[in-house]
Amino acid sequence: QVQLVESGGGLVQAGDSLRLSCGVSGHTFSVYAMGWFRQPPGKAREFVAAISWSEENTIYAPGLEDRITISKDNADNTVHLQLDSLKPEDTATYSCATTTHVYSSQWINPAKYNYWGQGTQVTVSS
Repeated sequence: QVQLVESGGGLVQAGDSLRLSCGVSGHTFSVYAMGWFRQPPGKAREFVAAISWSEENTIYAPGLEDRITISKDNADNTVHLQLDSLKPEDTATYSCATTTHVYSSQWINPAKYNYWGQGTQVTVSS
Protein backbone atom coordinates (compact mmCIF):
# COMPACT_ATOMS: atom_id res chain seq x y z
CA GLN A 1 0.00 0.00 0.00
CA VAL A 2 1.12 3.50 -0.84
CA GLN A 3 -0.46 6.63 0.60
CA LEU A 4 -0.46 9.94 -1.24
CA VAL A 5 -1.45 13.33 0.11
CA GLU A 6 -1.52 16.42 -2.10
CA SER A 7 -1.33 20.00 -0.91
CA GLY A 8 -0.66 23.49 -2.21
CA GLY A 9 -3.74 24.20 -4.27
CA GLY A 10 -5.73 27.39 -3.99
CA LEU A 11 -7.36 30.36 -5.68
CA VAL A 12 -4.93 32.54 -7.60
CA GLN A 13 -4.99 35.14 -10.35
CA ALA A 14 -3.83 34.66 -13.90
CA GLY A 15 -0.06 34.99 -14.11
CA ASP A 16 0.54 33.76 -10.57
CA SER A 17 2.48 30.66 -9.57
CA LEU A 18 1.68 27.71 -7.34
CA ARG A 19 3.73 24.84 -6.00
CA LEU A 20 1.82 21.64 -5.47
CA SER A 21 3.22 18.91 -3.27
CA CYS A 22 2.52 15.19 -3.02
CA GLY A 23 3.68 13.40 0.10
CA VAL A 24 4.35 9.70 -0.47
CA SER A 25 4.43 7.07 2.28
CA GLY A 26 4.06 3.34 2.69
CA HIS A 27 5.57 0.72 0.38
CA THR A 28 7.52 3.16 -1.76
CA PHE A 29 9.87 0.37 -2.88
CA SER A 30 7.13 -0.62 -5.33
CA VAL A 31 6.98 2.83 -6.97
CA TYR A 32 8.80 3.27 -10.29
CA ALA A 33 7.46 6.71 -11.18
CA MET A 34 5.14 9.45 -9.97
CA GLY A 35 2.70 11.33 -12.12
CA TRP A 36 0.57 14.44 -11.87
CA PHE A 37 -2.78 14.59 -13.59
CA ARG A 38 -5.51 17.19 -13.65
CA GLN A 39 -9.23 17.15 -14.26
CA PRO A 40 -10.87 20.40 -15.34
CA PRO A 41 -14.55 20.88 -14.49
CA GLY A 42 -16.71 18.73 -16.74
CA LYS A 43 -13.74 17.27 -18.61
CA ALA A 44 -11.69 14.10 -18.59
CA ARG A 45 -8.58 13.61 -16.55
CA GLU A 46 -5.42 14.64 -18.41
CA PHE A 47 -1.73 14.03 -17.98
CA VAL A 48 0.46 16.87 -16.73
CA ALA A 49 3.92 15.50 -15.85
CA ALA A 50 5.75 12.49 -14.45
CA ILE A 51 9.09 11.73 -12.86
CA SER A 52 10.86 8.46 -12.20
CA TRP A 53 11.50 7.64 -8.56
CA SER A 54 15.23 7.75 -9.32
CA GLU A 55 14.71 11.24 -10.82
CA GLU A 56 16.54 10.14 -13.96
CA ASN A 57 13.60 10.72 -16.24
CA THR A 58 10.91 13.37 -16.46
CA ILE A 59 8.20 13.89 -19.05
CA TYR A 60 5.70 16.71 -19.58
CA ALA A 61 2.45 17.14 -21.43
CA PRO A 62 2.99 18.95 -24.73
CA GLY A 63 2.18 22.62 -24.40
CA LEU A 64 2.75 22.70 -20.65
CA GLU A 65 6.49 22.10 -20.47
CA ASP A 66 7.29 25.82 -20.57
CA ARG A 67 5.22 26.58 -17.49
CA ILE A 68 5.55 23.53 -15.24
CA THR A 69 8.37 21.74 -13.46
CA ILE A 70 8.18 18.41 -11.67
CA SER A 71 10.74 17.54 -9.04
CA LYS A 72 11.29 15.13 -6.17
CA ASP A 73 12.60 15.76 -2.69
CA ASN A 74 14.33 12.61 -1.47
CA ALA A 75 14.62 13.88 2.09
CA ASP A 76 10.91 13.45 2.72
CA ASN A 77 9.63 11.51 -0.31
CA THR A 78 7.71 14.45 -1.69
CA VAL A 79 7.05 15.16 -5.36
CA HIS A 80 6.47 18.79 -6.30
CA LEU A 81 4.75 20.37 -9.27
CA GLN A 82 5.68 23.99 -9.90
CA LEU A 83 3.04 25.82 -11.93
CA ASP A 84 4.04 29.21 -13.38
CA SER A 85 2.21 31.83 -15.43
CA LEU A 86 -1.08 30.23 -14.53
CA LYS A 87 -4.04 30.67 -16.86
CA PRO A 88 -7.78 30.29 -16.24
CA GLU A 89 -7.71 27.12 -18.32
CA ASP A 90 -5.36 25.59 -15.75
CA THR A 91 -8.30 25.47 -13.33
CA ALA A 92 -8.69 21.83 -12.31
CA THR A 93 -8.35 19.28 -9.58
CA TYR A 94 -4.73 18.16 -9.57
CA SER A 95 -3.90 14.64 -8.40
CA CYS A 96 -0.70 12.69 -7.98
CA ALA A 97 -0.37 8.98 -8.55
CA THR A 98 2.16 6.15 -8.52
CA THR A 99 3.00 3.63 -11.21
CA THR A 100 5.09 0.50 -11.38
CA HIS A 101 5.47 0.75 -15.17
CA VAL A 102 9.02 1.20 -16.37
CA TYR A 103 8.49 2.78 -19.78
CA SER A 104 7.85 6.52 -19.77
CA SER A 105 5.57 6.14 -22.79
CA GLN A 106 3.07 4.52 -20.43
CA TRP A 107 3.22 7.27 -17.84
CA ILE A 108 0.78 9.49 -19.75
CA ASN A 109 -2.00 6.92 -19.32
CA PRO A 110 -3.89 7.23 -16.01
CA ALA A 111 -4.90 3.57 -16.28
CA LYS A 112 -1.24 2.62 -15.70
CA TYR A 113 -1.26 4.13 -12.20
CA ASN A 114 -2.23 2.12 -9.16
CA TYR A 115 -2.39 4.54 -6.22
CA TRP A 116 -3.92 8.02 -6.24
CA GLY A 117 -4.14 10.93 -3.88
CA GLN A 118 -7.38 12.73 -3.08
CA GLY A 119 -6.53 15.75 -5.23
CA THR A 120 -6.02 19.43 -4.61
CA GLN A 121 -8.05 22.17 -6.28
CA VAL A 122 -6.41 24.88 -8.32
CA THR A 123 -8.60 27.77 -9.42
CA VAL A 124 -7.21 30.55 -11.60
CA SER A 125 -9.23 33.72 -11.98
CA SER A 126 -8.85 36.03 -14.96
